[in-house]
Amino acid sequence: MPIATPEVYNEMLDRAKAGKFAYPAINVTSTQTLHAALRGFAEAESDGIVQISTGGAEFLGGQYSKDMVSGAVALAEFAHIVAEKYPVNIALHTDHCPKDKLDGYVRPLIGISEERVARGENPLFQSHMWDGSAETLADNLSIAQELLSRAAAAKIVLEVEITPTGGEEDGVSHEINDSLYTTVDDALRTAEALGLGEKGRYLLAASFGNVHGVYKPGNVVLRPDLLKELNEGVADRYGKPAGSQPFDFVFHGGSGSTEDEIRTALENGVVKMNLDTDTQYAFTRPIAAHMFTNYDGVLKVDGEVGNKKTYDPRTWGKLAEASMAERVGQACAHLRSAGTKIK
Repeated sequence: MPIATPEVYNEMLDRAKAGKFAYPAINVTSTQTLHAALRGFAEAESDGIVQISTGGAEFLGGQYSKDMVSGAVALAEFAHIVAEKYPVNIALHTDHCPKDKLDGYVRPLIGISEERVARGENPLFQSHMWDGSAETLADNLSIAQELLSRAAAAKIVLEVEITPTGGEEDGVSHEINDSLYTTVDDALRTAEALGLGEKGRYLLAASFGNVHGVYKPGNVVLRPDLLKELNEGVADRYGKPAGSQPFDFVFHGGSGSTEDEIRTALENGVVKMNLDTDTQYAFTRPIAAHMFTNYDGVLKVDGEVGNKKTYDPRTWGKLAEASMAERVGQACAHLRSAGTKIK
């Protein structure tokens, strides 16, 4: 199947919401990690989301120029070709983009999709994220309004982060403290500024104690039940039926979460969960094992010539792809998206 059309992407999100499952959103930084993500989704029979952060896009742009837009565009174009060989629907997304990088990343990418849509084509990316969590909520939502208007016109879904996620991601960091919990007032201000779908569809990264990276038990207190309070507060204000879930939530900082925490988040409207740290480790772990095990083959030790079969990147690259694909499949199982692909 090809990269999801805007219509298919919306169907994916609707199915996740109705079925109380979520799609793993896998960060990729190369064609090989892209294939690993696609393989993991295909083997789990799950549709999914592949995303590129600003740091990932810079890496993809090459260390000579480090151009984020060309890096993201190049991998997206590559994905549009190779994804057709995998029997699942894949949405392309750009991850965390703070204010100082909007003009060098998200805005130009939206512009490319605007041009494509004007020609009668589909957008290059299906969704983009604006991370205004370091700004005041007023400034955050003001920029979100501008981006949502452009995104909706280009058939793109916008993701917004209205309050901080702890830890560090691509240079944006927040302390682990009480500010990591979105309030009902924050949610009401978001609904007032961005609407509830009539101004364009958006995904909401609300904070319920989330922290990027890997953390030990006890260091972070997740409260996924908070999402229910946010939905109820907005539903009540806007006269929605009891039990309705106005927001499509995103779970950030998902690596290391317990199954109970994930299950509660799914019940309360999470349709997308980001996964990066765990898949990075899954990709790198077999490479490290290969290098240590074949030390005298990958290096020309004591004047010897080494063993080409062991230092050939394809040898250890295949191991890395398989390991990361397996971890993606585990995420699909945990998020209950396994076996739910659109036929």
